[in-house]
Amino acid sequence: MTSTNGLICFTNCLLPLEDGSLVRKDLWIDERRGVVLDAQRTFFSKKQRPAREIDMQGNIVSPGFLDIQINGAYGFDFSVYESEEAYREGLNTVSEKIVETGVTSLVPTLITQDKALYPTILPLLRPFTHPQGATLLGWHAEGPFLQLAKRGAHAPAFLRSAPEGFASFEAVYGASNLAIAEDWLMEGNAVGVRIITAAPEIDGVMDAVSALGERGIVYSIGHSIATTDIATEAVRRGARLITHLFNAMPLLHHRDPSIIGLLGASPHLVSSFTPLAPSSPASPVRPAHASARTKTKAQSEAFDEHDTPPQTPLLAAVHAAAKVPRLGLHLEKGQVADMAFQRPYYELIVDGIHSHPNSVRLAYNAYPEGCILITDAMKILDPHLKDGVHEWRDGKRFVKEGVKLYLEGTDTLAGSVVTLDTCVRNFSRFTGCSLGEAIKCATVNPAKCLGIENSKGTLRPGADADLVVLSRRGDVLSTWIRGKEVWKKS
Repeated sequence: MTSTNGLICFTNCLLPLEDGSLVRKDLWIDERRGVVLDAQRTFFSKKQRPAREIDMQGNIVSPGFLDIQINGAYGFDFSVYESEEAYREGLNTVSEKIVETGVTSLVPTLITQDKALYPTILPLLRPFTHPQGATLLGWHAEGPFLQLAKRGAHAPAFLRSAPEGFASFEAVYGASNLAIAEDWLMEGNAVGVRIITAAPEIDGVMDAVSALGERGIVYSIGHSIATTDIATEAVRRGARLITHLFNAMPLLHHRDPSIIGLLGASPHLVSSFTPLAPSSPASPVRPAHASARTKTKAQSEAFDEHDTPPQTPLLAAVHAAAKVPRLGLHLEKGQVADMAFQRPYYELIVDGIHSHPNSVRLAYNAYPEGCILITDAMKILDPHLKDGVHEWRDGKRFVKEGVKLYLEGTDTLAGSVVTLDTCVRNFSRFTGCSLGEAIKCATVNPAKCLGIENSKGTLRPGADADLVVLSRRGDVLSTWIRGKEVWKKS
């Protein structure tokens, strides 16, 4: 059923606002243009009323979910290429099916690959709007500039350093794939790159951070052993995100909280911290490709026991040359220093396995505005898939046990099979936050991280009418793409 004038009013519903609250309010959309409307302006200025009204029976009408880290789903792996036709077919399959989980936009993620594969796959991952499915927002490259000791399921043979800084990134991904686009959401005009995960302590990576940011690329800290000083310097240079917090990074230590500690970074201190002493010449720095001590039992990314290689003293010269201003102390409650430092957003896989519920709650309480829910899902993500052993790649296989996914013969976590709507429900239970606050972490927060909050993840007038209708328990009832219902729970 369509509207004669294209205007639809969702009534008797709850709308999630960007502060995390839920309010009882009507929502107007234009199904012909596929956008959210300003109801008052449309009614009073244009003298129009919706020709179609839908009673939502007290349910929640939310912006569609955004998943900014997903490795595959419904049998398709974004990192595996057989032919262009098969790859495009796989993208369409994921786009069409994933809407049943409430996801209306996603960032396909490539794990560490042979250098020769990137030029083939990346051009196929330019932004794409599917008329009946989720929008592909561009690509997220997780690797190959990662720390061996925190590699997780990434192939050691393909890990690299970046001795030429940004030029090393261009050499791997292709200069044309890192170019600046005027409007990256406009198909055919966008290069496609959205996020790059790299370890800032790897040789040359720190020198590339600013250049990535200048091109609108979100640099994310991940698979890293960075100290607090190195992680903080990466943020000062433009890092905007932390890849799957707690996983593939050092455990929180009170004297050197490392990457996790960025959630508590104080703007009073970030310009005046004392750098750690450089590594001793007697303790040479282990390169990114060096072998870690062999283990008798593979560990998870979150709780691995690999030896931590000594750090590169790459910040010594920076701090030695810097003239750090003394910061005054404020007497009034809530006052903070006026500084450019902004804590990064951080991703959480809320399946109850990658991070304990208590850890999820600690992170959220420390910095709620930066929280982004992701699935980090692998190709066997499918709400209808049974437990068991499933093929992966290169002769390796997954073992699926509920929402737990690990490499056969090891205890190494290999992404997840949790759906984003499940993450939203889990997050509300784990943290005690409202459902509206949990929805925010899967909608407006990831949109803001990518700088697209005026078009995605929001109910602002003019935004794309990508919507998910949820019950008051957070179950997906229907999904809408640009004002058209594309999936409904039977």
